[in-house]
Amino acid sequence: MTRVAEKYLVIGTGISGIAACNLLQKHQEKVVLFDGNEQLDMVAFKSKNPSLADVEMYVGQLPETVLKSVTTAVLSPGVPTDLPMINDMRARGVKISGEIQLAYEMGAGQVVAITGTNGKTTTTALTGEIMRRHFADVRVVGNIGIPYTKEAETMTVETVTVAEISSFQLETISTFAPHVSAILNITPDHLNRHHTMENYIQAKEDITKYQGVNDVTVLNYEDQVLREFGKTLKHKVVFFSSAQKLENGLYYQDGHIYWNRDGQTEEIIAVDQLQILGLHNYENVMAAVAMADAMGVSMDEIREALRAFTAVEHRIEYVCEKRGVRFYNDSKGTNPDAAIKGIQAMDRKTCLIGGGYDKESTYDEWIESFDGKVKLLVLIGQTREKIAECCKNHGFTNYVFAETFEEAIDKCYAKAEKGDAVLLSPACASWGMFPNYEERGRIFKEYVRNLPE
Repeated sequence: MTRVAEKYLVIGTGISGIAACNLLQKHQEKVVLFDGNEQLDMVAFKSKNPSLADVEMYVGQLPETVLKSVTTAVLSPGVPTDLPMINDMRARGVKISGEIQLAYEMGAGQVVAITGTNGKTTTTALTGEIMRRHFADVRVVGNIGIPYTKEAETMTVETVTVAEISSFQLETISTFAPHVSAILNITPDHLNRHHTMENYIQAKEDITKYQGVNDVTVLNYEDQVLREFGKTLKHKVVFFSSAQKLENGLYYQDGHIYWNRDGQTEEIIAVDQLQILGLHNYENVMAAVAMADAMGVSMDEIREALRAFTAVEHRIEYVCEKRGVRFYNDSKGTNPDAAIKGIQAMDRKTCLIGGGYDKESTYDEWIESFDGKVKLLVLIGQTREKIAECCKNHGFTNYVFAETFEEAIDKCYAKAEKGDAVLLSPACASWGMFPNYEERGRIFKEYVRNLPE
């Protein structure tokens, strides 16, 4: 049977869009690349990305003739699925896909997929390290920074892919079916994109949508939404809890992680053997253990990897100490719930840098978590007035504004005394001041390392 000719429109020129284009080219597919930013210099872009030199490309506006000719649109994660152009293509019968779906279709092997509001990156990195103790070919991809499409071309049936998947990426799946999935937690985030909490929850839960009866999903028992969601799934569910002993599932109790199953209790590990701290990280460990076990990794291999694993960059990352003041980079604290974990991890008085891009979050619980520990809050970015107003409502008055990121660091350092901490944990996205949270964290580390003693 003759294959129907496809023509792909890749939307977005970031790392996901570039990787998607390259993958499609390797499969000899017809590709058009588009970016809505009319200021983008196409000549410079193609010079920087020579593999795309011959790709048909448009910026700003897409010609009607091109819109009519494409059969599939591959959206980069940052492209909202309800844009008028996307709705128009959908109405014309164009398949709306994404980088994750494309990679899944063109890749091979087994997939382990992790989502959740917080903890995804740490859990993905840890799960990848555990898998490498057992499998010869492991790829760690997705929202963690390596496009899934970049790896798909060289995958085989022996490949195990561990993928960090965001809610944005889950909006464009149509057959994506990991053998093992995990939803770590769901708290308000990205409501400027998803519009309602219900839409956001649905996007997260869709990671299980195409799983079969022989697949496995790992869920946080202490998240009420996920506890109820688990009851609706037809395949195997493994719960974990950081607050109570489970009759069936993993749980944390008195400094140890245990697993109750089949009427037996097994001690997995004492948490003082771990190099990552905090209750939220014990949850990440339990999720990773459950996923690795579902993939057939032995408990000895799992424990070996757990003991060796260290914290990921930009997540409550110790940077240095200057005149007795400790600096911590938690740039990945891009929403209030994640930033609460950063504060909870501090064991000393803290000068905190907060603020950034407005994702329509609320900050009440974040400010309540200060609980006498935060001695100064320095606010930057688009949300600073909004957060300041919230501070007033909660009776917290020890806040100041800074015009620049560097000024914020300087103000914290000036106020901090020996034995204090300076913590970058903004509770907001980096956009507007930085291209991403990684750049924000990198600049923070570079600047504080050069501070005078």
